[in-house]
Amino acid sequence: MTKPLAIILAAVTLDAIGMGLVMPVLPGLLRELAGEGQVATTYGLLLAAYGVMQFLFAPVLGALSDRFGRRPILLLSLFGGMLDYLMMAAAPALWVLAIGRLVAGITAANMAVAAAYIADTMGEKQRAAAYGYMSACFGLGFIAGPALGGLLGGLSLRAPFLAAAVLTGLNLVLALFVLPESRRGARKPVRLRDINALASLAALTRLQGLRRLLCLYVILQIAGQIPAVLWVLSGQDRFGWDTGTVGLSLAAFGALSALMQAFATGAVTKRFGERRSLAFGLVTDGAGYLLVALATRGWAAFAALPLLALGGIAQPALQALMSFTVAEDQQGELQGSLAGLASLVSIVAPLAATSLYAVTAETFSGAVWLVGAVFQGLGLVLLIRTAQLGQVAGKTT
Repeated sequence: MTKPLAIILAAVTLDAIGMGLVMPVLPGLLRELAGEGQVATTYGLLLAAYGVMQFLFAPVLGALSDRFGRRPILLLSLFGGMLDYLMMAAAPALWVLAIGRLVAGITAANMAVAAAYIADTMGEKQRAAAYGYMSACFGLGFIAGPALGGLLGGLSLRAPFLAAAVLTGLNLVLALFVLPESRRGARKPVRLRDINALASLAALTRLQGLRRLLCLYVILQIAGQIPAVLWVLSGQDRFGWDTGTVGLSLAAFGALSALMQAFATGAVTKRFGERRSLAFGLVTDGAGYLLVALATRGWAAFAALPLLALGGIAQPALQALMSFTVAEDQQGELQGSLAGLASLVSIVAPLAATSLYAVTAETFSGAVWLVGAVFQGLGLVLLIRTAQLGQVAGKTT
């Protein structure tokens, strides 16, 4: 592992911990600022607003990093994130907290810059493994963040925000003094379409070989929202899990996912190539969804966890494939558009998943998981079709 990659991975981990820290106490802080009756509605609106800001600004940060370099844009976003956490820690009213969440969505879009940094510094053969490391570090951060936030929340509802500010500041210092610039060569000017989320995405779809891969990316993102949204609710309703069992299942999945992303992704893609690794991930993920859909006992859902974790190699393999299809001066734009697209899906897909679950819970409570398996199958068909058309770049053996 190279020194720049290690620094980026450390920054991603600290960033994820900072974001996860505030999640356990956000509902409680809303009760304090808005009153009990408005918590659910306000919480949903804040989550949606956070996703909208990520969608709008991920392409902006990505395009700006193509023009001015990865390092200054990363430093600027980290500085803004630190100030934002401090503002939310001291928020005297709901509107201040709302502004803070909007800014948090903007600064969280720096994941696109980190992904572009990896594309700059890693060769094509190493990118899938590097993106796997990045996913693993992000997952570990989101395991540690909520756990630490819950502990600090017992002291004060605002303590996790202060801790997040400290971690973001540490991230800033690390990047300021240790992280070198990765962007080399000519810097293209920033055009309006490059920082317009919809226009930037439309421009990318016109690139040879990328359109179908973007469709596949959307399919993966939609399917990925199902366990993110319904794992806890489904486990409690279908299998009678208590909070301890839910916590154990989430910890097990987080640990398995981190291990798979860190160690399996690089080994599998090196041995079989990105395309076959992506196909393998789609098949194993689909099998995990199918097992959960048909499960009648909680142990069967636990048995699906290794399959779901192993299926996680599909995402970095696909991300590496897409990075092969664009020029070096478009990596920031690509990663920004992907991050924005994922944020857009995270706004719409949870609403669709929960609505379908509510409708089918009495008749077939595993219906949503079955839909997820179907989506993975559609993704596999699309990948095969894409390869037949000769539109997948990179290693295919």
